[in-house]
Amino acid sequence: MSIVFPALVNDPKAGASERIAALKQFVEGGGLKSMPAFTGEINNHIHTIYSFSPYTPAMAALKAREAGLEAAGSVDHDSYSAADEMRQACEIIGLGCVTGFELRVSLKHTEFADRKINSPDSKGIAYMTVQGVPSSAGIRVKDFLKPISNARRERNIKMTENLNTILASSGLGKLNYDNDIVPLSMTHEGGSVTERHLLYALSLKLINETGKGEKLLKFLEGKFGVKVTGKNQTWLQDPENPYYPWDLLGVLKGSFNEKIFIQPNESECPKAEVVTSFAKSINAIPSYAYLGDITDSVTGDKKAEKFEDDYLDDLIPKLKSFGFQGVTYMPPRNTREQLARLHHLCEKQDLIEISGVDINSPRQVFQCPEIRRPEFAMLLDTTWALAAHEKIASVDTKRGLFNPADLLAGKPLGERIAAFAKEGRKRI
Repeated sequence: MSIVFPALVNDPKAGASERIAALKQFVEGGGLKSMPAFTGEINNHIHTIYSFSPYTPAMAALKAREAGLEAAGSVDHDSYSAADEMRQACEIIGLGCVTGFELRVSLKHTEFADRKINSPDSKGIAYMTVQGVPSSAGIRVKDFLKPISNARRERNIKMTENLNTILASSGLGKLNYDNDIVPLSMTHEGGSVTERHLLYALSLKLINETGKGEKLLKFLEGKFGVKVTGKNQTWLQDPENPYYPWDLLGVLKGSFNEKIFIQPNESECPKAEVVTSFAKSINAIPSYAYLGDITDSVTGDKKAEKFEDDYLDDLIPKLKSFGFQGVTYMPPRNTREQLARLHHLCEKQDLIEISGVDINSPRQVFQCPEIRRPEFAMLLDTTWALAAHEKIASVDTKRGLFNPADLLAGKPLGERIAAFAKEGRKRI
């Protein structure tokens, strides 16, 4: 029997303080008693409503606990606004917590300028995360991200114009950026607007104007040149599908986004070393987000395509030279061979390995059983080390996993991780 959560916990229109109060009331009323036992699993890469997700930070933490996770982390695109609520929610529920943000950075000034790295839409652009951000750095992070968000807004408006050109030629009315797209976001509280917001607005419009099922599928193929197959076809043929707009979004992200996409510039995607330098200045951990060559997309929104695997041996040392301190990856999305190779390169370059699966659809599950395999044991330790790092560095600027002033500075990375992980696990 599924657990019924208070609606207010997942209400984007409520304030964070209201959501936290509702969560606290739920827990104090015995709401956690029906939760499953902890599995030992973790997830450091959960998106929230502050970028694109069906979950508020409080609900993300609650869903993580429902799945048996012991630690959860919020990571939003170009936004750090989920962090405070996520920390409070995890503390109330009894989870370890790691917060951070994700953004795209430029490697166009490097030998990788003309290669697809880990961004399906761009060459010379890479996704990265900044994780283990001390709470004391919140204002600095938001100031750092503001011009990036402003640049993204300008590009979003131009992409909306591209979309409207296609809509007009398809016999559909236009979308208004400020009236139809921005209200789907949390920009009023420092959230970002991503390509997914544009495509979600398009999904709602298509459903409203063409209906669901075969009529919509025929429209997509006839007007947009998008042929839907496999599980997506099954889902979109079902008018009663509760996730219909989300599934349609996934199809559009994988097959239509390129028709409206505009390449970001350096105002939106700073040079990688600019971001790593900032991350280290606030005692946070800059990490490269490994994607790897794709054969079958777990989320259904990425095509089979080659990315960084062919030149990974050259890329990882370059990232290290730019100040990256870690690599984050998603065990369910890669082969054992891919991750064994990546693990070897991380060990060679003294990079911390971080795990997390980006949750941005209601179809996705929070569980990550792969993390319990023996070869991934270190990912549990690094999660607890990050949780401790974040707490300790929030009150002592001379402490931290990579802080040269830390008591353990100079010790091998493995020893530092073990020591911090021991502190992190004390929350149980």
